[in-house]
Amino acid sequence: MESDTTVRRIKPFGTHNYVAADNDGSRERCGNNGYSGDPKRKPEVSLYLLREGLAASLVSVFILVLWGLVHLSLQQLVIGKPSGDFNAVRARRHLEQITSVGPRPVGSQENEVLTVGYLLQQIENIRAETAAGPHKLTVDVQRPTGTFSIDFLGGFTSFYDRVTNIAVRLEPKGGTQHLMLANCHFDTVANSPGASDDAVSCAVMLEVLHALANQSTPLHHGVIFLFNGAEENILQASHGFITQHPWAKQVRAFINLEAAGVGGKEVVFQTGPENPWLVQAYVHAAKHPFASVVGQEVFQSGIIPSDTDFRIYRDFGNIPGIDLAFIENGFIYHTKYDTADRILTDSIQRAGDNILAVLRYLVMSEKLADSSEYRHGNMVFFDLLGVVVVAYPARVGTILNYMVATATFLYLAKKASLPGNGGGRYVRDLACATGVAVLSWFVTLLSVLIVALIVTLLGRSMFWYNHFYASICLYGAAATGKMILIHTLAKNLYFGGVRLVELGDLYFDVSLLLWCCSLVWLTQQGLCSAYVPMLMVAFPLATRLLLAKEFKNRGASVKYSVLYLLGLALPYVHFMFLIWVVFEIFTPIMGRSGTEIPPEVVLASLVTLATIFLSSFFLHFIYLVRSTKWILAGLGSVFVIMFLLMSCGLLFPYSGSPDSPRPKRVFLQHTTRTFHNLQGQVESRDSGLWINSFDYTGIQHITPHVPEINDSVRTHCREDRPFCGYPWFLPVKFLSKKNWYLPAPEVSPSSPVEFSLLSKEETSWGTIKMTFSVKGPSHMSLYLMPHRGASLSTWSFGDGTPQFDLSGEYFVFYSHGLDAPTWTFWFEIQPPRDPDPSGPEGMISVAISTHYFFGKDQRTAQLEEILRRFPTWAFPSSWVSTYDMYRY
Repeated sequence: MESDTTVRRIKPFGTHNYVAADNDGSRERCGNNGYSGDPKRKPEVSLYLLREGLAASLVSVFILVLWGLVHLSLQQLVIGKPSGDFNAVRARRHLEQITSVGPRPVGSQENEVLTVGYLLQQIENIRAETAAGPHKLTVDVQRPTGTFSIDFLGGFTSFYDRVTNIAVRLEPKGGTQHLMLANCHFDTVANSPGASDDAVSCAVMLEVLHALANQSTPLHHGVIFLFNGAEENILQASHGFITQHPWAKQVRAFINLEAAGVGGKEVVFQTGPENPWLVQAYVHAAKHPFASVVGQEVFQSGIIPSDTDFRIYRDFGNIPGIDLAFIENGFIYHTKYDTADRILTDSIQRAGDNILAVLRYLVMSEKLADSSEYRHGNMVFFDLLGVVVVAYPARVGTILNYMVATATFLYLAKKASLPGNGGGRYVRDLACATGVAVLSWFVTLLSVLIVALIVTLLGRSMFWYNHFYASICLYGAAATGKMILIHTLAKNLYFGGVRLVELGDLYFDVSLLLWCCSLVWLTQQGLCSAYVPMLMVAFPLATRLLLAKEFKNRGASVKYSVLYLLGLALPYVHFMFLIWVVFEIFTPIMGRSGTEIPPEVVLASLVTLATIFLSSFFLHFIYLVRSTKWILAGLGSVFVIMFLLMSCGLLFPYSGSPDSPRPKRVFLQHTTRTFHNLQGQVESRDSGLWINSFDYTGIQHITPHVPEINDSVRTHCREDRPFCGYPWFLPVKFLSKKNWYLPAPEVSPSSPVEFSLLSKEETSWGTIKMTFSVKGPSHMSLYLMPHRGASLSTWSFGDGTPQFDLSGEYFVFYSHGLDAPTWTFWFEIQPPRDPDPSGPEGMISVAISTHYFFGKDQRTAQLEEILRRFPTWAFPSSWVSTYDMYRY
């Protein structure tokens, strides 16, 4: 008899002869091995094929149970009883006190006076309480001024003046030469109380400081607790500390506490660069581990529009660290809903337990004193449902990955060498089946993207924003149904004369081969995330080898099917956790990714890719069932019902529910714009409400509530004006090209901007040096647009070399704390040799915009009136601004 792995092509005649085999009806026995041969020939073996209903039930239960385990692990915030070292109740009181003052933008009384005062008071209480202990506590309030360039949001330059840092140094009374750094920030974006981002981290750090200061055993090394007051201004305060503070030179490593969501578990999503001993410290010490090297590599790829102080310490301080962040419920991140009551005490407890344990371990470690000795190499790390973290050096991972790949190729080579597979027959069949599988991926993705396009054209984009599982029912059903349909057609038409059990076996090999190829490719790219395909190859291969005899003798019996699924459980539950992370991060991001990125394409692609990956080892079952018609009918019904619900508008994207808000983000600026010509005279002047929607739906859902905000007042970019002539707070015009300008009275802030050209002189090397002075509010944006033929050669920002040219424009972000002096800057420009007669006059356009994020200047009567008319499911963040442009 030929091996059951051989694909035998037989010219069929008659019909397939399936007969029920069991009294319970749970499976069918294929008396002729699933093919129509000579009915007079006695079958050599009798193999089982799964019933359609049983196969669907097994796979569905498997997926649902694993998905349930993932969610159960996420809800289990604290494992075991707290040790008592960290007091979460006291930390919560700190959180409530910090957030009680409301939003804390840089430069506001709430940030610079009230919050700073509270933190200093608590730190002083800790110092007085622990004065008789073995530790010394030193406090320094730093107000640095500096400038740097960063390649974030397309790239821009930052200038800060007298922002606030509170640095607390805890060390043995005898002193120390080596320090750990723990960092949080207490400032917020405008109009958000910032409980999760990042007051809770500062509350945790206060309590960790209290616990370490009260420790009776002296620390071997010291710790700096940095409460920084200007992170939301694009990482300014951390730059001021690491580049200017005298203690910074003694810092050997850091822990950064951040948030991209509200509450839940804090995840380690960045470490390094290199320095694997930091990951080992976390693995050894953390009481409630939650970490993923996949998150690190995805985040550092730049596809997530966010950044943290980790970058500053890494790039400007050249020190390694660990980056942790809360990631759940990103729908209310940076909104008015980010309040203390939404953060569970258990979330505070687990974060405190972890940070305290890891810091304590590191400051008692000898590796901190000479970390350079342990610098080289990366770590592969991931947790299993938050219970245990697996970590090993990347070089070990490379060896392990190649060992698994080698075992896979040996397994396939052995099959190719079996009797009956001469002349490369098995290899050809494997190649053909692989081609069918890959083709099914592309056809499925294309089909689902067509559905996404239809949804977009119907004006129903983001219907899933408040109904996530509706996207699974629509796009997931479409993707799954298309995959099954393609393989059913292949089974019945292309493989019409092949034994079904052999086809099932062949498609297991196809899945194994494809995962193995991805394993080899990711390993060759040096990515630690290659451990994922390694798991997806190793466990199915081992399972298959253990069940080979069962499958050969009985085919797709219930016993085989159950044991097969159990063998897939561990890699699949981890992979489903990674899928949860992807959707937990990217679904909310679609609500703040601007008007240019079509969210349906993104989410439909993510759902389809998740379906393709998860279905890989289930292709096996498609070829082991007699029919798939009822499965296809069920999936089709789910798709049609969900499509009808969506197209009828019954799935509204947003929600103002207090329990689970899904707000639409809208930015409103009441602004006055003034444009000057080359002679310094006012060329034009207007005022209005400038409105930006930060998701793809624009204002289509706002217009019914505020009819005057409609497409008749939509703006158009003036290419001859810096940043289109509008007061962009950050250089994100490429993300939000659709905005609206509703005429309104002029604004008259109590402290208007004072902008003047101090000097203009020609240098001996042929450039024009221009020096300016600006006096204005705490937040301003400077735009420089050299005209055609002109170019900036040097300036007073960053390292002196103008960087990050955004389509011929330069963006400088400015902020200051309290009582900052006049801002003076200069640049040198090379005049154009041949001025462009069709372009703007002069050699450069300079514009300055001001932003009043707090105080009495933040609001106007017109803003208040229109804000009252916005629906409850919208979060309109508003402020007053001005825009002044000059030609030179």
